[in-house]
Amino acid sequence: MNCCRSTRRLKRSALLLAVMMLLSACGSSEPDTLGDLADPLLGRWHGDLDGMIERRQIRALVPYSRTFFFIDENGSQRGLSHAFMEAFENRLNQELGSGHLRVQVVYVPITRDRLIPWLLEGRGDVIAANLTATPSREAQVAFTQPLVRDVRELLVSGPAGEPIESLHELSGRRVFVRRHSSAFESLTALNNQFRERGMTRIELVMAPDHFETGDLLELVSAGVVPYAVSDDYLAEFWARVLPDLVIHDSVVLREGANIAFAVRPDSPELQASLSEFLDDHRAGTLFGNVTFERFLRDTRWVMDGGRDEAMERFRRKAALFQQFGQSYELDWLLLIALGYQESRLNQAARSPVGAIGVMQLLPTTAADVGIENIMELDNNIHAGARYLRWLMDRYYAEDGMDENNRLLFALASYNAGPRRVRQMRQQAEAEGLDPNIWFDNVEIIAARVIGRETVQYVSNIFKYHVAFTLIAEAQGLTAPGALEPTAPYY
Repeated sequence: MNCCRSTRRLKRSALLLAVMMLLSACGSSEPDTLGDLADPLLGRWHGDLDGMIERRQIRALVPYSRTFFFIDENGSQRGLSHAFMEAFENRLNQELGSGHLRVQVVYVPITRDRLIPWLLEGRGDVIAANLTATPSREAQVAFTQPLVRDVRELLVSGPAGEPIESLHELSGRRVFVRRHSSAFESLTALNNQFRERGMTRIELVMAPDHFETGDLLELVSAGVVPYAVSDDYLAEFWARVLPDLVIHDSVVLREGANIAFAVRPDSPELQASLSEFLDDHRAGTLFGNVTFERFLRDTRWVMDGGRDEAMERFRRKAALFQQFGQSYELDWLLLIALGYQESRLNQAARSPVGAIGVMQLLPTTAADVGIENIMELDNNIHAGARYLRWLMDRYYAEDGMDENNRLLFALASYNAGPRRVRQMRQQAEAEGLDPNIWFDNVEIIAARVIGRETVQYVSNIFKYHVAFTLIAEAQGLTAPGALEPTAPYY
């Protein structure tokens, strides 16, 4: 495959790698398997900017998030990381006089725990991910000049968090944090101080590594967890979007931090080129200020409403979801996350095409799996669970398809319809792809035919699954007999 064809395929695969990222976090793929899937697309290459120019591609490792890198409703790449790297690509090509044979930045969305390992393994060339330059990271990678200077890490609370005025008041509290984050380093250091002083340590609740700051703060705002830690400028942005957030300016876990791009130590030319680019593109410059303003103030694409009401629906409906999850050997928390994605657990919901209730099924679809009168809540949830299991068993039980792919194809079918998914599998086989594997196979066809919708659909279900798991554990809803209904369903 020549360089241009490889670059085109890599650009087409950016969205697909985001799906791989999400599903690996769900347990659908071990890290080595994900790497095996990615290697034919990305290759493993070490070297500096001159080699990248010769290959005409720079691979940017980015986190898939609504702030830094995402795919919009038109299938276009957007976000802070994309905006800065796109500007760097244009500047580099202008300096090179590349004409039509441009050096292209290829975006590789992966979970944050893979950013530094994949860079050092040669699967990427630069990390563009709002990465704080900490001593432990500086021992592994080379940072450019700062993109943002003098950042503070602040405590943020929500409805479940009590007011806190100082760091020592965090003793014995629960804080939601990603393990592979500078905030985790800060909280661990504070816990070490607490231990030396004989104080109760902070309980660190681990968030999935694909979660971004916005995901953490959404759960804080919903009252699922009491506290999280955020960079000050991101906390201010999300507090405008999520009015239940409280920023604790007096509880500072790190200050004077710098955020920068990171490259391999063997890429000093790329490091220098990026640093020179940041002279007139970092925060505080005209470009930097306009770009940050565009993505941190335009909140129309960030949130939906009705969370408090939906959380109450969760508590009221949990027993039914557990009952039907057990009946059909499905994780009831995943099943309730599916219902939340479909309707916010609102039995009164009606779609323009006639889908009804919590699970948003057509009456004809429910009748096909033997459930009548889905206007009734228990029948509606029963029909959704039976339909998901029926999709798995009817369409995806053949040899060669593992359980994780069966569930993935069933969710895709729930969203897009089994006939449409069957057509995409047939098209995948015609193009030499494996019709029994979603990763980098049928998903390529799905991205072409469906676009962002199914990717966002699965992503949301996973996020809600995490939230509901935390709620269930906090409220003891996973204990035997804990899910007896306590109030009328609605």
